[in-house]
Amino acid sequence: MINSIYYRVFLNNPLKEVSNISKKYFQIDLKKCKLLGAGCEGKVYLTPEGHALKIFNNGKKCYHEHSLLKKVDGSKYFPKIIETKDNYMLREYVGGKSLDDYLKKNTLTEKLAVNLIELIEEFQKLGFKRLDMAPRHIFVQHGEGIKVIDPRKCFTKRVKFPYILLKYLEKQNQLDKFLIVLIKVRPKLAEEWIKLINRYL
Repeated sequence: MINSIYYRVFLNNPLKEVSNISKKYFQIDLKKCKLLGAGCEGKVYLTPEGHALKIFNNGKKCYHEHSLLKKVDGSKYFPKIIETKDNYMLREYVGGKSLDDYLKKNTLTEKLAVNLIELIEEFQKLGFKRLDMAPRHIFVQHGEGIKVIDPRKCFTKRVKFPYILLKYLEKQNQLDKFLIVLIKVRPKLAEEWIKLINRYL
């Protein structure tokens, strides 16, 4: 009798998915992993050892993310790479909740606001041209520390201030709280960002 799960997988994508079920990555059996998420770039699994296994649809995307994470190695905001091969990567697992989900149930505290400000400042120190990050890629840890996953085009796309992040805070009615903290801890930066907010938001 055909296993119903395998049968549904076969119906959705017969060749690709069935081959992935039996394939091992770094000797890791996917059947023993937990699927964390799937998107346009590929899928991410939690391995039994507690690492994140990311399988890219495109080998070039894997190479670009590997190169970027190597450049920021040592920064507390980014996961460490364990191993990369072809179109897949084993890296440190980032737990917690995405900022997107976190602020649906929690308010923006001064501590979290400061951590977000310091994250953007870290981007500048690392030489990023893109001083921004989508909230779904920022993960809030225990104690409101933050980490970033899936960084993209950080050294190639020029963005002067965190437009996407601030636009999201505005949508969640948290922007005023953020700006009050920004003015308090970084008055010069606040002046610069408020000018850009008035121009672009």
